[in-house]
Order: sequence, then structure tokens, then C-alpha cells
Amino acid sequence: MIRAGAVATGEEANDYLYRMQNKDKRLVVIGGGAAGFFCAVNAARLGVRVILLEKAGKLLSKVKVSGGGRCNVTHACYDIGEMIKRYPRGGHFVRKAFHQFFTTDTIQWFGDRGVELKTEEDGRMFPATNSSQTIIDCLMKEASAYGVDIRMHAEVVKVEAAGGVDGPAFQVHLASGQMFEADAVCIACGGYPKSPMFGWIRDLGHTIEEPVPSLFTFNMPDNAITKLMGVSVPEARVRVVGSKLQEKGPLLITHWGMSGPAVLRLSAWGARELAAAAYRFTTMVNWTGELTEDAVRERLQQVRYEWGGGKVGGRNPFALPARLWEYALSVCGIHDDLRWADLPAKETNKLVRFLAAGEFTVAGKTTFKEEFVTAGGVKLTEVDPATMQSKKIPGIYFAGEILDVDGVTGGFNFQHAWTSAWIAANAVVEKLF
Repeated sequence: MIRAGAVATGEEANDYLYRMQNKDKRLVVIGGGAAGFFCAVNAARLGVRVILLEKAGKLLSKVKVSGGGRCNVTHACYDIGEMIKRYPRGGHFVRKAFHQFFTTDTIQWFGDRGVELKTEEDGRMFPATNSSQTIIDCLMKEASAYGVDIRMHAEVVKVEAAGGVDGPAFQVHLASGQMFEADAVCIACGGYPKSPMFGWIRDLGHTIEEPVPSLFTFNMPDNAITKLMGVSVPEARVRVVGSKLQEKGPLLITHWGMSGPAVLRLSAWGARELAAAAYRFTTMVNWTGELTEDAVRERLQQVRYEWGGGKVGGRNPFALPARLWEYALSVCGIHDDLRWADLPAKETNKLVRFLAAGEFTVAGKTTFKEEFVTAGGVKLTEVDPATMQSKKIPGIYFAGEILDVDGVTGGFNFQHAWTSAWIAANAVVEKLF
């Protein structure tokens, strides 16, 4: 096996040359997203004839919009034990896979092709150009260089065994009636939002963990907080009342409710629990981040002594955005012209409660389209993490979100895509040659 970006030497080089001169083994990759493309280009580079099938009319669409159009390629985490903590589902599976291809390998792979990645303060990594088109161009260039045959508007409806031995092992049937023969198939079509869409994969004998949305925002219809749309708090703590679900981080108020990393991470960890609740629950927000109710009350008492003659609307002691502070005073029945020294105990208690444990009713969700992810997919016990090959049908491989693996926002889902696709590509080459 030739390591990512490595130069082959000795017997390895001879084997590579043989494969390139006898490029008659065919791999069909189903899916034109990050995982599908990465599998296709890496397998083609190693001497396999590759046909890539994409059911839509666009390629790498999620790569295009990820990170606000910048593409969050991976995350600057270099410890596998820490990395797997970012996967609500599939952590044990990706731990094994990351030993073959990890963050450093992703950085090197793109770096070897002239794409420099940069790290932001929160650990997210983007192309130095700040454009997802850089990643798309890199993958398209690789596909062109190694002759990947790309077919769009090619929806797969059935994959069946064709016997093998001296002939092809599989037949891949399209909705159009067209059929492709293959010696190996990599299924990398992303996560389906509805269970029936997995039908053709179930027909292969695989079990599907029911799909539910992950990485979504909270809808709060008719709640006055939505009038503050655009206001963000850099460090809030959000939890779901009646559960153990809680997350801390930036929170953004939107015209439909709440979003931001804290909410998105919470939705990922609670994907199944919140789906079971039909996305109707109560969320509690601590706008100060870490302060307890007692600590907030103590700070307000201190302010009464220090700023007694000042108006409560003039300064806020928690460095909250001005609009949010004004809103907090309003919902607690506190006039902003009131002096700190005159703040009644009853209103103080209301303010404490709002700041440290404000409750909001959630009634629905909105897909975070830039990071759309589905929890669920092919059951992991039916796939070998060392090769991404099906344990049920040799020659069938999986990569990316079609597996029951999903990460929180921050580049973790892309890293799983690169890792699983690279492993699948190399395993296909090992098997076919």
C-alpha cells in the first residue's frame, strides 16, 4: 500500500507500474460528494479504472457551501482519543480508521497538491484562500489527471452480484435503465433523510440504523427573543430541560429561534432523543456561560453598591450585547431608567433567573443547510473499519455519511469522509490486484 502522497520505491514501485499498465479493473463509486470523489481519485491514482456516478446535476455540492463557502476541510486535533469525542455516533469505529488516515494525512494530501490549509482560533481548518472552490478545483484536477469517468444524473437503484471469477463481480443499475459492470463498488452517496431511500442498500443484506436529522437549529415560533435576530453571545451554556443534554459555546439568535455552535452541537448529541420528542421541548440558556444563579445574584448585589446611582440600562455587568441586555430588563419588568440602588428584590430574582437559567419553548427545527448531516445509515458492525469493506458482501465498500457515523460541526464530518474514502480506495486496490 502506498501512503498518501508518498513516492513508491522498490517492489512497491514495480507493483504500481504493473497496475498502471494493466488498468482493466473497474471500480464504480456511487456518490459525487467529498467521500465519493476522494475514493475515486485515490483509487484511480493507484491504477484502478474508476467510474463515478452522481444522481444530481452538481458535484461536491456540500463542499461548495460548507463553512459559509470556505469549506471546513478538517479540524486541528492531532490526538485520536480527543478527536473521537466529537462523534456522537461512530466514535469507536472512527478510532480504528483514524490510525490509517488522520488529520495530519489530510493536511499532507492537500498540501502535496498545492492546497495550503490554515487553522482558525476554534481549531477549524480552511484552505488559505478562504474559498471552497480551491478544494473543488483540487479534486477535479485529480479526477481529470487520473481519468476518472464522471457521470451525472445517474441515480443508482440496484446493485447486484454478477458472479465474478472471470467476469465482473457486480452490476450497478441506474434509474434510466443503464447498467455498469464493476469489479468493486464503493457506496459513498451521503446520508439519506428518509428510511425508504435506503431500500437498494437493504437489498444487499445490510441493516440500516434509522435516519434522523443532526446539526439543526431550534425553532421558537412567536417568541419575542427572535426580535433580537443577529445578536450573538460568544459563550453561552444551553441545555435541554429534563435530560442530560447540554453544550457550551457561541449562540446566535435568529429570526426563527436559536442557532450557533452550542445549539448545533447540542442537536447532534441529542439527535435521536429530540426526534423522539418530535422536536418539542424546553431549552434552558445561561447567557453568562459559567456563572451559577448564586454567582449572578452576588454580582448584581455588588453592582448595586458600586454603581448605585447609575441607571440599570446604562451599563451591564456581564458584557452582554446591548440589545440582549435591554431585552433581559424588559422581560423582567425593569425600566432601564431605574437606578441600580433602587432595583427591587423581586425584579432582581427575575433577572437572575433569566441570565443564568432562562427557559425557552422549542417547537420544531430548521436544517442548518451548510452542515446538513443525518444520523443513521449502514450499521457499523457490518463494515470492517480496517478496509471499509462490507462483512456481508466482499467487494462492496462504504465511505462517508452513508455509514452510521456523524460528527459535530467543525470539520469532523469531512475528516471522516476523507479517512473512510482513502481506506476504501486503498483496500480496493489491494483486493483487485
